[in-house]
Amino acid sequence: MRVLVVEDVRRLAEDIAEGLRDEGMAVDVAYDGLQAATKIDLNCYDVLVLDRDLPGLHGDVLCRMASERENPAMVLMLTAADSPGERIAGLTLGADDYLPKPFHFRELVLRIRALARRKPTAASRIYRAGGIELDPLRHMVTRDGRQIDLSAKEFGLLEALLRATPAVLSTERLLQEVWDENADPFTKTVQVTVGRLRRKLGGPPVIETLAGAGYRIR
Repeated sequence: MRVLVVEDVRRLAEDIAEGLRDEGMAVDVAYDGLQAATKIDLNCYDVLVLDRDLPGLHGDVLCRMASERENPAMVLMLTAADSPGERIAGLTLGADDYLPKPFHFRELVLRIRALARRKPTAASRIYRAGGIELDPLRHMVTRDGRQIDLSAKEFGLLEALLRATPAVLSTERLLQEVWDENADPFTKTVQVTVGRLRRKLGGPPVIETLAGAGYRIR
């Protein structure tokens, strides 16, 4: 899942982004409306966590921009403006959810996951291959009935590969989907994570490496 956090309070933006990354999401951050507009034009996001009162370009404008795209992100307005009129105005603009500040981080995570499942292009289902069963909703993976404990990135990588089956995903594509825009394109983190994932899944192997192309599920 790819998320864009748009928040002009840098410390809050970074805290939210770091927490969401710990939950296995690929998170980009924008600190003003103009920066966010550029990122929305360049990338495809599942969820946009949007502060409303932003410098450069107001959050209301960004909300309309996001909702008018061909493959629109789901928009969660995260703002201190909590009156019924403010909430109605935000939802009228095209926001899909509205969470006032201050908020509980766990609630934010659950709302983001719920929005991602509601996205029209989202595939709401359990993924299965080679005895592996991955349930995105419960964040659970089993193989032949045995539960497998995965890190957030291992889970995200396996979900990306299963979702793309039978297509091949390049290292660059996996970095975009599972990590974020700050990931070093020359890093070995994908290869290392694939190696750990293979060991945890056990045999027979289901993740195939195609030299010069990337990875896929057999």
